[in-house]
Amino acid sequence: MGSGSRNLLCKSSSSALLFLAPSFTSAQLRFNSFTPSKLRRMATQPSSSPSSLTTNDTASPSPSPSPASTIDFLSLCHRLKTTKRAGWVLRGIKGPESISDHMYRMGLMALIAPDIPGIDRDKCIKMAIVHDIAEAIVGDITPSDGVPKAEKSRKEREALEHMCKLLGAESRAKEMSELWNEYEENSTPEAKIVKDFDKVEMILQALEYENEQGKDLEEFFQSTAGKFQTEVGKAWALEIASRRRKER
Repeated sequence: MGSGSRNLLCKSSSSALLFLAPSFTSAQLRFNSFTPSKLRRMATQPSSSPSSLTTNDTASPSPSPSPASTIDFLSLCHRLKTTKRAGWVLRGIKGPESISDHMYRMGLMALIAPDIPGIDRDKCIKMAIVHDIAEAIVGDITPSDGVPKAEKSRKEREALEHMCKLLGAESRAKEMSELWNEYEENSTPEAKIVKDFDKVEMILQALEYENEQGKDLEEFFQSTAGKFQTEVGKAWALEIASRRRKER
């Protein structure tokens, strides 16, 4: 989850992170289940399927993923659909959103956001659906798991590298890696907007859980206050806060 919410996470349960509540132990176990050697074997396993298609005689497009590597990659990404977001699990939310639920709505935010001069909308959409992709292997590691920030970053980068190797298509993998790194480093205007979408999605989800399940999730609103970097992020957060005041 976003850095704001991670600072607020309490001790996680001992249940397996992949399908229940995240914890450092479960995250480590799941990461170990996809060891570098296993993932390298998946990534380098020969396939009878062609690795690329040529569209014409004069151009040589970048190789596309083979059908085999594509399905291997997508099957790994299935974990994003089944892994629930840590903050909601720890607070007893019934039927909490998954990592992919979170990324999907962020992608919609990028799609419908107002035009901003100099901002590449397509890049924002792609970044939104890539920014948490490494969690398919390492899970939603939080500060309460006791993992140092540098170690968390190392695990996520290593996981992303293995996912890119599994995909196999150099140009696609390179783009995915570049998008992930831009987001992590907050190094571009698109990254700043998508980071704001991450926080907006979280507080909108918090408001929905408050209304649906009678929870008090004030801490999520407090953790993001004053941390929005863009005008669109600030405007959307203000609207959510306004609605929350009216509904309480």
